[in-house]
This record gives sequence, structure tokens and C-alpha cells, in this order.
Amino acid sequence: NTVEFTGALHATVVKQVRLKNPSSKNLVYNAILVGRDADDFSLPKGNTVTIGPQRQRSINVEFTSRFLRPAEAVLLLIAKHVGGIGGATLAFSLKSEVKHIEPADILKCKSPCYEL
Repeated sequence: NTVEFTGALHATVVKQVRLKNPSSKNLVYNAILVGRDADDFSLPKGNTVTIGPQRQRSINVEFTSRFLRPAEAVLLLIAKHVGGIGGATLAFSLKSEVKHIEPADILKCKSPCYEL
């Protein structure tokens, strides 16, 4: 599964990953961001995710672009064993693309093009 982040340079983009728990007991995941550009991605609500029985939950993943090149990372959700129940480890590929650049400021300069 790939989650794509597109936006302007230096903008923060938020995407949601929806998780479902089909079992009759709580599932608890520890979320980890790994990869070359993992520092550009974040989990604003923390690294622990608890999903109640027969429920679903969305987790927010934020990305702030610092460079024009595409950024890549992997979101790993590692299940903790709670009461003998453990879910499968989940992996999501995170990729970004800078679609446009907005200027921070515009300066007008006036100078002669040529002098003798």
C-alpha cells in the first residue's frame, strides 16, 4: 500500500491511514517511521495506536517537504500482544512529490543593464 503526499515546497500535507480491527479484542500497534526521509514524516498523535474490537481508526501522517526531490519512507505498524491477541505487522510506503513552488517574497530591483 502506498500513501502519496503532493503539495507545495515547504508545505505540510496530512494524510490518513485507516485501520480496521475485525477481532473481538483490542489491537495495539506501535508505529515507526523508517527510511531515507523518515525525518520529514511525523505522527502528530503519537506512536501508539489502539483499535477497539470490531472498530476502525484513522491515524494521521504528516509530511513537510524540504527539498524538490521526492521523499520516501515506510510506516511500520507493529502489533503488540495484549491478552494473547496480536495483529499482523503492517507496512505502508510513503512517497511525496512537490507539485509547485510558492515564492516566500517578491523583490523588484532596478539597475542599468550596461554602463560605459
